[in-house]
Amino acid sequence: MLSRLKTFGAAAVALMGLAAVAGSAGTEDESRRATWRADYRPPEAIPFPESNPYSPSKAELGRRLFFDPVLSGDNTRACVTCHRPDLAWGDGRARAATRGSGDMDLRTPTLLDVAWQDGPLGWDGKFRTLESVARAPISAPGNMNLSMTEAVARLSADESYREAFATAFGDPTVSADRLEAALATFQRLIVAGKAPFDRWIGGDEAAIPETAKRGFDLFNGRAGCAGCHSGWTFTDNSFHDIGVGQGADIGRGRLMPTSPALRYAFKTPTLRDVDKRAPFMHDGSVATLSAVIDLYDRGGIARPSRSRQIKPLHLSDGEKADLLAFLSTLTAGADRDETSAVFPPAAPKP
Repeated sequence: MLSRLKTFGAAAVALMGLAAVAGSAGTEDESRRATWRADYRPPEAIPFPESNPYSPSKAELGRRLFFDPVLSGDNTRACVTCHRPDLAWGDGRARAATRGSGDMDLRTPTLLDVAWQDGPLGWDGKFRTLESVARAPISAPGNMNLSMTEAVARLSADESYREAFATAFGDPTVSADRLEAALATFQRLIVAGKAPFDRWIGGDEAAIPETAKRGFDLFNGRAGCAGCHSGWTFTDNSFHDIGVGQGADIGRGRLMPTSPALRYAFKTPTLRDVDKRAPFMHDGSVATLSAVIDLYDRGGIARPSRSRQIKPLHLSDGEKADLLAFLSTLTAGADRDETSAVFPPAAPKP
């Protein structure tokens, strides 16, 4: 009997030890998740550069210019032609449409949260600032096909635009720099709406399902997605070869030919409203989010320029489903008016 009691006691001690280990592991996992969640707290205000400070009148002028086809040669295209509010500020195409209904070389990037995109903009980083972006699509023959000289002349000939420029800048002079400044000011107000993920980050544990929470752990942990898609905007604003794309378009490598690591490197896009923005990648070559996850799971094309962060993950089907569930929480509610992603000029805060 004493022997049996000793055996039972030893077993009980062992079980308590296992429970303690399990409890410790659970606490450690919860602590790690809490640390990760802290990295996704939203900012308190939209950043505007000192060289182009915010004003309601400048933002309103930019909004008007954004939606007005007056900035295209034949008055048929505007900025909103490719950056549509109802398509998460993209166009839903694999590659942007040319003026002649052909295809451009690259997919239209979303404008969501562009105010937080530090450093060079564009898939290959050819634009130094947001203010410098507008000139290229406006003047490109295959896009809006209007020289900046003619754009300035058209706006200068319009009394209502002269008045709008006077209100925004203090005098009615229309210039290319002012046109670009107004457009950039409006675009910085294009902020992603509040998604279920944001409610969860704010403390509502019921805002997202357990599958998405497991996906969040994978995203920040073993899958390594947060290595590039980091922070509130889900981008490190940098350039990486993730093992996709071949041929003549070598991305950032075209502008930085002496850097082997930047060959086939393209800018990390935000993941906000991502399940509304298919197809994916710089060239629209990946049709679905499931296919994107499969691409990362395989590790993409193995080549010298491929990022060291990209490698086969060997995810299970369940883990892939969890990642997909997490990504779906980054999209604002379907019942939200899409144009509300633009904050009113009187309150430029997310």
